[in-house]
Amino acid sequence: MATASVAFKSREDHRKQLELEEARKAGLAPAEVDEDGKEINPHIPQYMSSAPWYLNAERPSLKHQRKWKSDPNYTKAWYDRGAKIYQADKYRKGACENCGAMTHDSKSCMDRPRKVGAKWTSKHIAPDEKIETFELDYDGKRDRWNGYDPGTYARVIEMYEQRDEARRKYLKEQQLKKIEEKNNNQNAEDEVTDDEDDEDALKVDEAKVDESKQMDFAKVEKRVRTTGGGSTGTVRNLRIREDTAKYLLNLDVNSAYYDPKTRSMREDPLPDVDPNEKFYGGDNQYRVSGQALDFKQLNIHAWEAFEKGQDIHMQAAPSQAELLFKNYKVIKENLKSKTKDTIMEKYGNAASEEELPRELLLGQSEREVEYDRAGRIIKGQEMALPRSKYEEDVYINNHTTVWGSWWKDHQWGYKCCKQTIRNSYCTGAAGIEAAEAATDLMKANIARKEAIEATPASTEEKRLATWGTDIPDDLVLDQKLLVEALKKEDERKKEERDERKRKYNVRWNDEVTTEDMEAYRMKKVHHDDPMKDFLH
Repeated sequence: MATASVAFKSREDHRKQLELEEARKAGLAPAEVDEDGKEINPHIPQYMSSAPWYLNAERPSLKHQRKWKSDPNYTKAWYDRGAKIYQADKYRKGACENCGAMTHDSKSCMDRPRKVGAKWTSKHIAPDEKIETFELDYDGKRDRWNGYDPGTYARVIEMYEQRDEARRKYLKEQQLKKIEEKNNNQNAEDEVTDDEDDEDALKVDEAKVDESKQMDFAKVEKRVRTTGGGSTGTVRNLRIREDTAKYLLNLDVNSAYYDPKTRSMREDPLPDVDPNEKFYGGDNQYRVSGQALDFKQLNIHAWEAFEKGQDIHMQAAPSQAELLFKNYKVIKENLKSKTKDTIMEKYGNAASEEELPRELLLGQSEREVEYDRAGRIIKGQEMALPRSKYEEDVYINNHTTVWGSWWKDHQWGYKCCKQTIRNSYCTGAAGIEAAEAATDLMKANIARKEAIEATPASTEEKRLATWGTDIPDDLVLDQKLLVEALKKEDERKKEERDERKRKYNVRWNDEVTTEDMEAYRMKKVHHDDPMKDFLH
């Protein structure tokens, strides 16, 4: 039902309305017609077909679903390209100084810059352009084909037709040339060859058509579901029917696993068959051969370079990663060849030298050698001591023994002079005696120092002064000054108890006498004295 009427209906009318809708959906009753005479699809839901109440729709309609509010100011017109409206005879004030048109200024003029503009010559005044303004709607502003003239595509068609015509003309000329060469040639073999060439040239297009027909052998006609319903379409079959599926090569349950989701079988389904007779050996054979192996090495190089701090990412910048990998391989090969050349330069190349005599290669000699059952030499050849790669028995700095022939106190040295300094000059027996005398003297000094430190120093008891220093012999305390110092100390302590009596400008005397120090000591409270509470 596509009406928007909200009139009251009885139960019977409502039942009849439902039956009518079911009949329309089943095709037993004609479809409802709107105010324009168009049929309304009975399968449209009621919430879409019912018009809002504020539209006051008296007849069924779907106009409320369309854009029924159209703005008359919007237009779909477009600019009239290249249109001119008026051409003046002389220059007008405010016109373009170059061409003389009123619709633009000299800065935006598209004409060729004149040597002397129209403002000064008043000749060849350009016509005014047609200026138009349009108020486009939402779709008009975003229409990429707005203003396009379909007639301009005829030029494209004409260009392709001319190209095809020129091609046909060229082929015809080539055919005529070959026919003339055939008539002039009298050789039978050449005639046979020319006949074949002529047939190939004459049937250029036919060969292409035949080739396209032959390619249809793998096409399969089948039903393809489309938006308008089912239709017959052509689907190319990409698999040859004679090929055996990989999961059918070995039907043993314990053979290679086949994943139906990814259609992959990594292991070899027939591992016991001759490799020359196998057509398929598993997906893993492609992972370790060809470009797959190169791609794997490229990924490994990118990972290792990223871990070492290089700004490289295989997925983000594959070209950069491949270029760095190529540079890495070149540098690696250069370093490898350089190392090889260095080794060959130092030790030589035995492969490039002359061959050794046959006697040396076979190791034959006339010397008699006896071996025991374990393979050890009993008689006939002494065991040769292995020689070091370093120089042996080389004496430097007048030494008669080599470095390392003497060991003492975890230090190596020379046995001839017992020195532990590598580049020292040999002093012989005199140096040994001097070293021993110096050692004995050092030991005696150390023993004397230890004896002095072990003896306790005698301490003399001193009398300390009352204020903590040594009491001089001429120390005399004046009793009157001491009494005055005691009174000053009492006053100072009173001021400390109540600082409010302290005046703003207070001058202190920093000179301390012996009587002041004695008064301070006498008035000082000793916190560790058990009788301190009875003193004051």
